[in-house]
Order: sequence, then structure tokens, then C-alpha cells
Amino acid sequence: MEEKFSHLSVHSDYSMVDGICKLEQLVKQAYEFKMPYLALTDYNNLFGILKFYKISQKYGIKPIIGLETKIISNDFSNVFFDIILLASNYRGYKNLLVLISKAYDFKKNNKDVSVVFIFRKWLTEFRKGLIIISSSQNGDLLQSLLKNNYLIAKNYLEYYHKYFPRSYYLEISRIGEENESNYLNLVADFSYQNKIPIVATNKVRFLKEEDFYAHTVRLSINQGISIYDKNFKNSYTEKQYFRSQDKMCLLFKDIPEVLVNSIEIAKRCNVVLKQKKKLLPVFYNKTISEDKLLIKISKKGLEERLKFIFPNKEKRISMSKKYFNRLNNELNIINQIGFPGYFLVVMEFINWSKKNDIPVGPGRGSGAGSLVAYALKITELDPIKLNLLFERFLNPERISMPDFDIDFCMDRRDEVIKHVSKIYGKELVSQIITFGTMTAKSVVRDVGRAFGYPYGFMNSISKLIPLDPGICLDSALKISNELSELYKINSDVRHIIFIAKKLEGLIKHVGKHAGGVIIAPKKIFKFSPLYCDSFGKNLITQFDKDDLERIGLVKFDFLGLKTLTIIHNTVKIINKERKTLYEQCIDMKGISLKDKKVFNFLQQSNTVGIFQLESSGMKDLILRLKPDSFEDLIALIALFRPGPLQSGMVDNFINRKNGKERISYPIEKLEHDLLRPILKSTYGIILYQEQVMKIVQVLAGYTLGAADILRRAISKKKILEMKKQRSIFLHGAKKNNISTLFAEKIFSLLENFADYGFNKSHSAAYAFISYQTLWLKTYYPAYFMASIMSSEIDNTERIVTLVNEVKRMNIAIVPPSIKYSEYFFYVNKNNHIVYGMGAIKGVGKTAINSIVEMRKKYKQFSSFFDLCIKIDHKKITKKILEKLIMSGVLDAFNRSRIELLRQLNYVFRSSVKYLEYRMLKQKSLFGSLSNELKVLNKSDVKSKHLLVLKKDIYMYEYETLGFYLTNHPARRYSREVKRYIKDISFTTSKNFFDKKKEISLFGVIISVNKRIDKNNKMYITFVLDDYYGRIGIVIFSKFVKDNEKYIKNNHVIYVNGFVKFDLYSNKQTFIATSCNSIVGLREKHVDFIKLIIHEKNVSNLILDKLYIILKKYNTGIIPVYIYYFKDKSFTKLFLGKDWNVCPVDELFNDLKFILGKGNIKLKCKNLY
Repeated sequence: MEEKFSHLSVHSDYSMVDGICKLEQLVKQAYEFKMPYLALTDYNNLFGILKFYKISQKYGIKPIIGLETKIISNDFSNVFFDIILLASNYRGYKNLLVLISKAYDFKKNNKDVSVVFIFRKWLTEFRKGLIIISSSQNGDLLQSLLKNNYLIAKNYLEYYHKYFPRSYYLEISRIGEENESNYLNLVADFSYQNKIPIVATNKVRFLKEEDFYAHTVRLSINQGISIYDKNFKNSYTEKQYFRSQDKMCLLFKDIPEVLVNSIEIAKRCNVVLKQKKKLLPVFYNKTISEDKLLIKISKKGLEERLKFIFPNKEKRISMSKKYFNRLNNELNIINQIGFPGYFLVVMEFINWSKKNDIPVGPGRGSGAGSLVAYALKITELDPIKLNLLFERFLNPERISMPDFDIDFCMDRRDEVIKHVSKIYGKELVSQIITFGTMTAKSVVRDVGRAFGYPYGFMNSISKLIPLDPGICLDSALKISNELSELYKINSDVRHIIFIAKKLEGLIKHVGKHAGGVIIAPKKIFKFSPLYCDSFGKNLITQFDKDDLERIGLVKFDFLGLKTLTIIHNTVKIINKERKTLYEQCIDMKGISLKDKKVFNFLQQSNTVGIFQLESSGMKDLILRLKPDSFEDLIALIALFRPGPLQSGMVDNFINRKNGKERISYPIEKLEHDLLRPILKSTYGIILYQEQVMKIVQVLAGYTLGAADILRRAISKKKILEMKKQRSIFLHGAKKNNISTLFAEKIFSLLENFADYGFNKSHSAAYAFISYQTLWLKTYYPAYFMASIMSSEIDNTERIVTLVNEVKRMNIAIVPPSIKYSEYFFYVNKNNHIVYGMGAIKGVGKTAINSIVEMRKKYKQFSSFFDLCIKIDHKKITKKILEKLIMSGVLDAFNRSRIELLRQLNYVFRSSVKYLEYRMLKQKSLFGSLSNELKVLNKSDVKSKHLLVLKKDIYMYEYETLGFYLTNHPARRYSREVKRYIKDISFTTSKNFFDKKKEISLFGVIISVNKRIDKNNKMYITFVLDDYYGRIGIVIFSKFVKDNEKYIKNNHVIYVNGFVKFDLYSNKQTFIATSCNSIVGLREKHVDFIKLIIHEKNVSNLILDKLYIILKKYNTGIIPVYIYYFKDKSFTKLFLGKDWNVCPVDELFNDLKFILGKGNIKLKCKNLY
């Protein structure tokens, strides 16, 4: 290492405004340049300092911790200046944490403040251990000099000399900034006159000189505009790269002391960060020690649990010893390793939630294996009954923090976090930051936008990148032949991807951890700096969860689970109904887990809305497995993963469960004595991690703690550790008189377990929630489905799926109506689900709540005009009324939607006038307006126009609801199509899961995409809606030519093909081999069109109109026959080939208008 120069002004990609250097790249570059020191001074944050510190240690480089921020002087001016703060020791590091936390706290509490800055008085208070570098050009002292304000400059200098003696420096750079030479002269003169040391920096923002262009694109992305936009701002230069020591020496060879000063500063900065012990929060009870309190509450809690588990007193007494022995063992371990406070903290906020009617999950992950947790009512699963292991959760032989993942009601989770903040103090509680990076897909779109390419072009490239999580562009080019081919032939694509590769993986934005909350023993900023984004209401940690764990802080997971909200809301509504009938309320904790009716329902695989069991692949597995017990349900969740599915293990499990394969054990001789009790519930197959632990305990004498260490080694495939464990296992097995041959066989079997083993505690907890949803859907289907639909009110795609399921269940859906609909879905007295107005697009909660409020006030709305004069026009605009008409909400006024839409402008305008007149108490002036409305209400729109515009009504409904509720296009043709096609399947049909059988579908096309395959040939994908459900359909290139003409949005279509299930996407796709339109089906199957005309209806006018209509459509192949009826006889007249027609809907609409609906018949050929 050489000591010529140290970079002291460096921004990494954590400076999301302007840095594009990754930490590893920075440190590695310093190492290659033989620099012994390196600073990180990200703009307004300390996000990356712990990672930077760790990486620097790896490369043997001393890390210098700092940041760049703005300072405002409450003494001398009201202008922001740039300043670099470096920590010279641990106290300085702590002061950095405080200063940047105070800056964000001030910004949070002052919404009009858009800049993050520190006050000079704060800097004075927390100055110890800090070195100041006053920024070149934008520093306080330098700005004063540039403006010739020497007196103010002197004041600044006196301040820094007073509070930062020998720790204040002026920065100079030679990077080609504007007015750089003028500024350098001023700095040199002032420094010489006042004996202020100067230090050289290069204001590093990117790694190499050629990265400047990529840096420019990064700025463009951050600003949200193209680099060619006149408003794009770029004050950076191509010289702000990571120069070597030699280059810096050459650059400042005329003033070498500025380089020496960089080394002197670097040598003075000596922050040592040590791995700390766990910083657990202190439970707020001060009357008794935490360990004694835990013992007391746990034993009392277990006694209550045992009364519930074993209502029979004798049974309870006989089982108590087993339960209390395990409880005491767990308590000893928890207290011995110092975690009683953790359990008490979790217990407190969970029990508070339950007391305040906030739904809490039964447990998640390995925590369900703790009997102490069960006794404290943290979890709701009996670990002894389910053979769950405590050591899988907390291993006394390899101590790590316990980690309860706790699910709360999605809507009320924040209430629990607020309660914790209140109990422990808001300065000790904080949520955790996350960092979003530029992924392969997003960076391509962002770079394309920066270059000004159209969105469609960028999106077409992005779509070719595989969906694999974490995939990089280099991998995408290898995997995707289409992308690779496009990259070769298209220079624009090459240009975009070239820059995108440089930016890929950079930090793009910050977020908030889904459920992570820190509860610290002292104020959090003493351990982690705090942050608040421009929209944030609360401060969050600047360190992510990994760095927080590194410094010893403990994360508590407050996870939001929508299913808990659904269960809670369903039960609440059911119990409200039951109370009115004087019936006992249901308690979900008390339902039987052996209900045959529930398992019979499950075996039908109608699991839409059932937690964890909804996917098409899972439905298929349910049909095969036929689960009939809670243990089967636990196994079902554990089995449905790529490892078990691909290994063939699932087939073995199903065959053994259903008696098609003999149940055998890994070592037959040990079947009864040792392995059978462990593997009986899984039919002799090792499925769970807990089973592995029990097997090595029983066969080789492992403690459960040691067994967990082996389990971890297996899961992580640690070769050296596994070699060591094999020796321990064989030795232990030998002591138990198990032959080396058998022991080797078992251990090899366990080694392969890594690919498919699952945590039973986690599976059991999820199975419990799944069972609850199954129970509700079995016994209270309408209430359950209404609750789910209400929970998904903003998710149109999900609503469509749920509506289709409700139809399949033969539960009536009442269309939305102004008379009785609420914001949410609900069940009426007829056990029908009333459609929630909140699911209508473009209306909004405020407008709907206003309508409901007005309806309660006025009891009803007698007419469209009456509605318009009673609603609040500030909340319900004309556009919202249009959406209500289009969705059918106003059908209750007995006017067609077309009529209402035509009247909307006039009625709305009239209602506004009326309200103005009423305010002026000039009611008499409304007389003429009222008369006009009466005339308008009596007038009818001609029925022909209604027929022509009926398709628009279908589309209006689709536009506002996201699907066809009352007017599905496919249903109009369903009876007709059944005459042509014998076997039409539906997306809900049982044979839909038969992957070998060719099936036919009929529905309306929702969306169409045309794509290019790896052979540069077009294939088509679209979504088909058949009223009962939706499915994605693919037409591969060899079928495109014959079928492309039928594939158009909103067109009704017949499709023939087969179903394919994708294991990785967990979705079904329909592979189409042929298609046809309704017109095509008619042309194929209709022999002729029969027009019936009665003598009494014949007139020249009718005949002239008939002539015009037939002439208009005589471009087809379907013959036309007229059946002329006179008295009781008729004459059949063939019009000839020149009058053959094209059987389009418009033809039949026109014919129905002049001849009547029952006088047009389609005569089909002999079919099936």
C-alpha cells in the first residue's frame, strides 16, 4: 500500500441522487490502486456504512465513515451550504448518527421543508469526534468569498476555529466545474492568509471515466425526464471518476500539500465498530425479574390451555406431567440463554391485540414448535399433539435470536405497532428500511425512457427478459433466444442494454420492510440513524435488517395477512346474525379439526378463496391426494413445492395414502421400534425437517439441539460439516446397535432431504388458517365469499375470479343498485350476495359513502333527477354518475342505460340549476323545467337504436366492472353454440384438469398479445372469459395463419385444444389448436336461414325493407328461404344463390326489427 492520496469525497449508489458506484467495486478499486484508506460520504445518508465497513475489512483497507449534507446557519444567514462530515473516532460516528437523524426528524415534522439539512447549533452540540471539510464552491465560507462577503467569511472562520480547532479543512477539486479557476485562486489566497489547511478531493460519483454517460442516464432516470429534454439538469463532469493516487498526484503536482492533507485526515479517522451482543428491549414490568415473570405466566397459561385441550379432568391429570416437563425444559433454555424478555414482549402485544379484537394468526414458521409460546398465547397450535420441536425454533447448542413471524389483520396491523410505540416509547420503536434495486426488466425500461424511446418499444424488450427472480441481463441474453436475436440485429436494443448493464443492480429507491419493527433498549438513533422519505409520516431506520442484526438490534415481525381480516369479518357478520336468532356465537378456535364435511368439501378441490390452496396446481394435487385429516392438510402444504413435485416423492406419498402402494420404511427391521412412530403420519416418507431431527435423535443419540445443527448443514449442503456429521452419526448409530450398512443408508437418505424437506411448524400453522377458511366456506359460503370480495374490492382481476366462483357455487349475485348496494359486498335476507359499489371502477369510496349516507337520509331516490338533486355534487360528479349508469347501478329507475346516458347532461345541468334556484328560494321558476323533465321521462328511444347499441352496453359494463355481470356476450350465444358443438367445457369443469384430453371452450376475448418466438415466427396469446372463469390461451406459430383472423379483442370465439400446467409459474395455460368465430360456426353448421312471413303482415314497406337488408348482407354462403304463411298452409320460397347471406349479428338484428324475433330461424345441418 502507498500513502500518496486518499479519496475523502465519494458517493456510492446509496446516494440515489447521483452515485453509481457499488460498494464492492469502490473498495476493490481502492485495493487495486494500493490505497490504504477510503472514505464513504454518501449524500444525506449513512445507508451503506456498515456494509462498506465490512467490505473494507475484507480487502484490508481502513474505512473512513462520513456523509455529505447541507448546513443552515441560524446565526449568519438563511442559505443552505454543502458540508462533508467525517468521523475521527467512535464518538464522532455516534454524533453522525444523531445529526442525520435529527435532520430527518426535523423534515418529518415540518412538511413545508423540502431539503434535508442540519442546523449549525446542532453541529456545535454534537461536534466531538468530527472533522469538517467545507465543500468547494457550495461551502459556506467559499460562497461568501465568491460574493466578496469577507466579513461573513471571517465569521464562519471564527466559528470553525472555535469549535473545530485542527479539524476544519477547505476542499478543492480540479474536475472542470464552472468558475473553477476563479474559486481555486480565492481558496488559495484565503487559506494562505488565515492558515486554513486545504484538502484535495475528486468528488467521486462513478468508477471509471467512461462511466460518465451511464451516470448521465442515472440522473435522467432520477429526474424522470429524457436526457434530451430542455429541463434536464446535469452539473457533473466526466472527471468525477475514481482516480488513482498517481493521477491525483499529477493533477495537484503544483500544490502537493493538499494531497498530504488527505492522508493526514485519513490517518486521524479511526472508527472501530465491534459486533455487539443482542440489544433486547426491556419488558416494562419492574416488580419482578423477567425470567421469574416468564415462568409464572407460562405455567398459568399452560394450565388454562390444558383445560381447553383436555376437558376431561382425569385425562388432563394424566397428560399434565408430559406437558409441564416440556414446558420446564423450554423455560430453562430460554432463561439460560437470556431471552425471557423477548417472549414477554411478544406475548404482551399479541394479547393486547386479541383483547382489542385485532385478529392475530395462529403462528408462523418454527415458532409454532414452542410450548412456552403456546402457553403465553403467542401461538394457537399444540406442539406436542402435532409433534413440533422447540429446538427447531430455539437451539441451545447454537444460539441465535428467536424469531416469531406474527400475522395480524391487514387493516389493523398499524394499531399494534402504535401500541408498541406507546408502551416502549416512540423513540425506541421503528420500522425498517429496505432498498429497491434496478432489476433487469425495470432498468431496460428506465434507460429506454431516458433515451426518449416510446414506451411500447421499451416494454417489448423488457417482456423478453425471463421472469426468474434476480435474473441479470447477461443471463437473460443467454436464456432468452428472442432477446439475444433482437440484441444482435437491432442497434437501439444493443445501445439500451449496454447502458442498462452498467446501471443494473444499483440502488434505485428506498421502501419500508413489510413487517419488520425494531424495539430497542434505548433511543434508536443511538444505534442506527433514522430516515424519512418525502411522503413518510414516521421515521424508519437507515440500516436494513441485516445491518441492524449485525449491531445487535432485534427485529420483530408484524406481518399483515388479509386472510385473517377475511376470517374475522366473516365470523363477525355470522355472529351478528346468530345473535338475532338467539343462537350461540361461533368461535373459530373451538371448531373441530376432524370435520368430515369440511374434508369432503376439500376433496372436491373447489378451493377458490381458501388460504394457500387456490392455485390450479394445488387443486390438481388435492384431487389426487384426497386429504381427509388435518395431518394430510399439513402434508399437502409441505408437498406443494418444486422439490417434492419434481422428485417423484409426491406420487409415492399419494399412492401410499390411497392404498395403491405399500407403506414401507427406510429400514424395515427398525420399522416398529424406531422409525414408524416418526414417519407414520407421512406414510413412511420423510417430509418434514422435524422428522429428520427425531430420526437422528432416535437412531444416533443426538440431542435435539445437535440434530438441528445437522438439519441446518443438510439444508445448506455444507460439505465439510456433513463429512463431520456423518462420522458423528455413524458412531452414534453403532452405539445403538445399528449396523454401519444401515446407518450409511439412512444418512445418505437424509443428505438428499435438502431438496424437499419442509418446516412442519410452518406448514401446520398455515394449515390451521387454511382449515378455518375451508370450514367457513363449507358452512357459510355466501358470507365467506362476500367477505373475500370486500377484501379485494380494489382488485378487479381478483373480483372476476371470485364472482366466477360464486356462480359455480350457485349463489346468486345481485347486481349493484342505487336502492340497496353498499360500498362493500354483503349477504341479503335471501342469502344472495349484493354487489359492492366499491368494486366499480372510477367511482371511489368518498362518492359511494356519500350516496349511502343520502339514501339513509332520504330513504329512497324516486327518479334519476331526484337522485341528482339530493346528492353532493362536490363528491359525486357527472363523470361518476356516468360510471354508475354504465355499471347498472341506476337500472332501478326503470330506464335503459342508453336513455340515462343520453339524458345525463341535461338532467345533471338541470339539477344544478334547480339547486341554485332553491338556494335563492325561487321555486316557481322551476315549473317550466319540471314540465320539460316530465316530457323527457315519457319519451321513448326507438327500439331499433336500442338493439344497435346493445353491444355498447355490454362494453360499458365491462369497462366499469372489469367483467360482464348481467350481459355476458358468450351467454347470448350459449344455446345456439350447443346446437353446433356437442361437448363444450367451462373453465370450472372437472375435465378441465385432464391434461391429456382435448377440450373445447367458448367465450369472449379479453386481451390479445402478438409475440415473436425464438424462430422469429409470430405466436398469439390472449385471455378467454367464458362467464364461469378466465384462462390464458396460446396459439403457437404453426396454427396462427389459420386462426389469426378470429383473434380480436371483445370478440366471441370458439377454441379447441388442451390444458398445460406450468409447475414454475403455478398456472394453467390452454394450448389452442383451432379457433372459430360465431359467424364461422354458423357458416359451418347452418344449412339455411328460415324467414317466416304471415299474410297479415305483408306490405310493400316490409318487402322493400327486407329487400334492402338482404341486399346489404348478400356476400355470404348461407342460403335464405322464405316461408310464406297464409291461413293454415305455407309456401317455401328459395331466394337463390345470389341472395346467400353472411350470418352476422347485424343481419339478424335488422331482420328481427321488421319481421319480429320469433320469425327468424336457423336450420342446422345434421350434427352429432
